[in-house]
Amino acid sequence: MFLNCHSYHSLRYGTLSIEELVKQASELKVKQLVLTDINTVTGIYDFKKECEAVGIKPIVGMEVRKDGKLLYITVAKEFSGIGEVNKTVTEYNCENKELSEVAPEFKNVFVIYPMSNLPPKLKEDEFIGVRINELNFLIRPEYKKYISKMVVLHSITFGTDEEYELHKILRAIDNNTLLSKLTKKEICRQSEYFISEEKLLKIFERYSEIISNTKNILDTCHFEFNFKQVRNKKFYTKSKEEDLKLLSRLAYSGLEKRYGLNHEIAKKRIEKELKVIDELNFCSYFLITWDIICYSNSMGFMHVGRGSGANSIVSYCLGITDICPLELDLYFERFLNLNRKTPPDFDIDWSWQNRDTILEYIFDRYGRDHVAFCGTNVEFKYKSIFREVGKVFGLPKEELDDLATKPIEIHDRNSVVQMVQKYGRLLEKYPNQRSMHSCGILISEEPITHYTALEMPPKGFPIVQFDMNVAEDIGLEKFDILSQRGLGTINDTVNLIKKTKGIKVDIRDTALSKDEVKCNEYLSIGKTIGCFYIESPAMRGLLRRLKCDNYRTLVAASSIIRPGVAQSGMMREYIFRHNNPDKFEYFHSVFEENLKETYGIMVYQEDVIKIAQYFGGLSLADGDILRRAMSGKGRSLKKLQQVKDNFFNSCKRKGHSEQLTTEAFRQIESFAGYSFCKAHSASYAVESYQSLYLKVYYPLEFMVSVINNQGGFYRTEVYIHEAKMSGGNIQVPCVNSSEFQTTLKGTDVYLGLMLLEGLETKAAHEIVKEREINGEYKSLEDFIRRINIGIETIQILIFIGAFRFTFKPKNELLVEARLLLINFKPENRGLMLIEEPVQEFKLPQLKRESFEDAFDEIELIGFPVSCSPFDLLKTKYRGSVFVKDLLKFHKKQVKMLAYLISRKHVPTKKGTMYFGTWIDVNGDYFDTAHFPNSLKEYDFQGGGCYLLLGTVEVDFHFPTITIHKMAKMPMIPDPRYSYDKEKQYDIHRQIKEDVSMTFRKPYPQEHEIGLPRHKL
Repeated sequence: MFLNCHSYHSLRYGTLSIEELVKQASELKVKQLVLTDINTVTGIYDFKKECEAVGIKPIVGMEVRKDGKLLYITVAKEFSGIGEVNKTVTEYNCENKELSEVAPEFKNVFVIYPMSNLPPKLKEDEFIGVRINELNFLIRPEYKKYISKMVVLHSITFGTDEEYELHKILRAIDNNTLLSKLTKKEICRQSEYFISEEKLLKIFERYSEIISNTKNILDTCHFEFNFKQVRNKKFYTKSKEEDLKLLSRLAYSGLEKRYGLNHEIAKKRIEKELKVIDELNFCSYFLITWDIICYSNSMGFMHVGRGSGANSIVSYCLGITDICPLELDLYFERFLNLNRKTPPDFDIDWSWQNRDTILEYIFDRYGRDHVAFCGTNVEFKYKSIFREVGKVFGLPKEELDDLATKPIEIHDRNSVVQMVQKYGRLLEKYPNQRSMHSCGILISEEPITHYTALEMPPKGFPIVQFDMNVAEDIGLEKFDILSQRGLGTINDTVNLIKKTKGIKVDIRDTALSKDEVKCNEYLSIGKTIGCFYIESPAMRGLLRRLKCDNYRTLVAASSIIRPGVAQSGMMREYIFRHNNPDKFEYFHSVFEENLKETYGIMVYQEDVIKIAQYFGGLSLADGDILRRAMSGKGRSLKKLQQVKDNFFNSCKRKGHSEQLTTEAFRQIESFAGYSFCKAHSASYAVESYQSLYLKVYYPLEFMVSVINNQGGFYRTEVYIHEAKMSGGNIQVPCVNSSEFQTTLKGTDVYLGLMLLEGLETKAAHEIVKEREINGEYKSLEDFIRRINIGIETIQILIFIGAFRFTFKPKNELLVEARLLLINFKPENRGLMLIEEPVQEFKLPQLKRESFEDAFDEIELIGFPVSCSPFDLLKTKYRGSVFVKDLLKFHKKQVKMLAYLISRKHVPTKKGTMYFGTWIDVNGDYFDTAHFPNSLKEYDFQGGGCYLLLGTVEVDFHFPTITIHKMAKMPMIPDPRYSYDKEKQYDIHRQIKEDVSMTFRKPYPQEHEIGLPRHKL
């Protein structure tokens, strides 16, 4: 009898999860239940599964509202009916088509109007819903005549009194109002919870027609849905046979290009793969991906194909990926096998500058009715919960900030805060809003509104109302269309090299950059700042510990840096075995046979599958459960546990000892964190090498491109420092020489106008455009005549030195600007027919202190350019040891002066520690470790230069300084404020540092890993 149930997918309205809603209905012996969330079908597929698991007949529909007002409730007679409603709501969400007070002409949908919105005329399948408190109205003539078209309307929104209060809080959050100011119209009725059907029927017993109509709707409707059916676009051509024919032709054509005519191994691999791809009906999936790549190539875009799809030789021959599976012995069964029930996985990266063009192509090529982004449910998170809930209780901003930023243990204990905490805890894991999946695109055979209504987020591409897990459940496989700045950097560098040097670098030729002596040398010493994926302090440290000087080692390094491998202790063990190949033995022959390349250590997802299969005797299907548990799709130890018993029983049958089996599974189990498949690592390694090749041979072009792509791991200042270390002559922005982005002229690196924090983007573009059309600016007066900006913006340009071509001091230019603007009329701006000569002002000579420019630069772009940070220190001391000599000081104490680049928060069993990255006075990088006991007394004090005292620890060729003491070194007072003592140190607080926070479990120490180095 419940035709109108809300779950918490009725965002900021319902309080019941799908599971809880169905559970409560089941406990009351309800046999038929209708889910009608507000303007969404997010939960209908989970609802069907949950209902059928407890013997309830699931029925679905949607409650249609506009601006908070209930218009009508729809109940689908069959699955096609929900598609009709989806289409109506999609037109409202995406095409701004108004929702009418009266429902449109539906074919397979019952419509129930509330008594507050009676239509002029009821159609055959339309009814009026009567609530318990509205029964008294039925004696009135205007309602009495409708009794034969009425149904029971007992809505469900919450479960308990506490949840009713939570509902009100959600409504206040949604309406951005105080709890005390909510009106009755904005909240549900206090009766919207489950009561027994017997009780409900008793209340309506005088109106048998109403009960009969309600039962008729429940009996008529059904929700049939086959979860096993694939719903992606079925064929790329017109049929399965044509798809296979085209895919085969393309694969063999690519085989000839990649391997030549007579490569039998490659040919056999292609035959094997094509057979599996065809049997699993994935030809169209490959062909659609190939089609997108063809378009990308036609536009001259660079892409990287990664994910498990790079395990496939077919994808390599189609040009989807650039990873040769034979070279790296990649495991196709990791990507596709006949036991696999879920879709394969292609992750395709484009430059962040090109991705929208690719997306537009996909939507246009495959039809906007058939393409949409996956959605995601953004949950209430710790900070947002306390801020949102605190706001509806009327707490001031200061208290909200405290609640959001401080641990719950040290919150104020007053009654209001306790209420905020109480309801805040209840809100955890509640969906708060729907958003766009970062990369998942769905391409369906039927119009996508058959399965979901669409929404239009600010980005401008429609999204479905469910997440990737539901999409996969219902047979919609996503195509991952990603973007990254690394590819933008590579592409821009290649273009800049052509422009500055006239050299065309074919960076897609992977042979070019995978075995260069100089590149390998840079790699082995971690000289990789700016390079995709291999520039972070942790990665550079790993490269040095491995003395990584080849592609294969880099592929392994790309995976062992991942949390899953590092957390298990296998990263540390890999480093040991790589450096000491003669100091261990394989603890079982299967590990030697299958993992010799990685010294018997599981590094990739494939390794786990191989060990499960060859050591444990598990099937590929069970191996796939392991893979999925590791991969991030439903990642959980629970799934690993499901195959644990099988593994132990199978190992026993194979004659393995309990000790041996336990150790093997311990290593498998440790992979229940993030790890890469080998092909994914290989794809990353190729792109890393491409970046490195450009850095090694074209360092200035590369660093300028890194800066323009807004960097990677570090702030812009670090990349500008790197350009300087590469021989660049760094120039502050100039109105006559700078573009919007940073440019290279010879060895002069002109910083872009975009780096000026106070300069509006529109003004920056106007300065460049005007100069391109009418020539360089002759003077400050000429500039003011031609550019429409005020004195504040002109001051920014003067102080940064953008008018230095006039050879006038900044303070003189400032006075001149003010004099010019006093009587300046905007209507006189622009070039005149007969240009008047520039007016010369005779001004008194104004003295400027040395280093004033540096402080101007710190204020306007965040760091000094005209000098080094060390030049601004009060002390002349520069340290007693320098980075170039650190390897000589193993276990010795050193004193160093250094400038802070970044620090990373790392949890340990004894508390917080940090790893720091610094440069010495010579500009060389080094790393420090700061343990909790040292930080108690000698903590970080923000960006700047520090005096460090610590002990050098050389760990496999990589020196780190364990800090005992440190002190931030005072800088000279700001000479611009010599007359104002209070302001002399204001600007010092703008010196930056990069801080990254991690909240994982501590990595194990060597003695805690316990990986056996001998046979068991």
